[in-house]
Amino acid sequence: MSAQETQYKRVLLKLSGEALMGNKSYGIDPAVLNSIARQIKKVTALKVEVAIVVGGGNFWRGAAAEDAGMDRATADHAGMLATIINALALQDALENNGIVTRTQSAITIQAIAEPYIRRRAIRHLEKKRVVIFAGGTGNPYMTTDTAAALRAIEIMADVLLVAKNKVDGIYDSDPRKNHGARKYRRLTHRQALSLQLEVMDMTAFTLCQQNKLPIIVFDLQSKDSILRVIKGEDIGTTVTSEDKE
Repeated sequence: MSAQETQYKRVLLKLSGEALMGNKSYGIDPAVLNSIARQIKKVTALKVEVAIVVGGGNFWRGAAAEDAGMDRATADHAGMLATIINALALQDALENNGIVTRTQSAITIQAIAEPYIRRRAIRHLEKKRVVIFAGGTGNPYMTTDTAAALRAIEIMADVLLVAKNKVDGIYDSDPRKNHGARKYRRLTHRQALSLQLEVMDMTAFTLCQQNKLPIIVFDLQSKDSILRVIKGEDIGTTVTSEDKE
């Protein structure tokens, strides 16, 4: 299968920190990293260009630290460092699978990562390197969901892929707490915003709506889910702009 036979030429994959935990309660599950790396190797073999944004919630959550009395901006900057830990771990797993990878950080940390430069990132992708974006947007009060939407738009990705931890799409309430939660198979950006669904923050949804960027939300823990989404299998929940309905 060639890139022309897949649905996408360039994708942005958002990995939450929680998704990297796997079945652990904290940190990183090496088995999850290896699974991601193996799938991305198969994806890049299809000539699909892959960029990744990683969260840091498996190590640090700025909102929780703020609730405990920490200055929010300081807490968010600590969270950015957590995303860099995850990015380096993921980079190592990818490189161990023979995938040429570059990590770019929105905050200056040149000893271990390139600074985020849009044109350089696009050039890496054109050379079929995987690019990991760390450090969120580099600004406090902005989530890594917003960073994922922003980077996807900046690099002109065809779709934003949002990999969740044991949640296989968008529901009308948290399916881990409400077993009667209803899953949406298709939504528009406008519907997602009006329903105030919490799978992504509203700023991220708004950016995607304004730029007509499709979103697919799926369960990372499902077998070969990244590869299946890239191949066009109908899993998870798809969010599109109204003119694509």
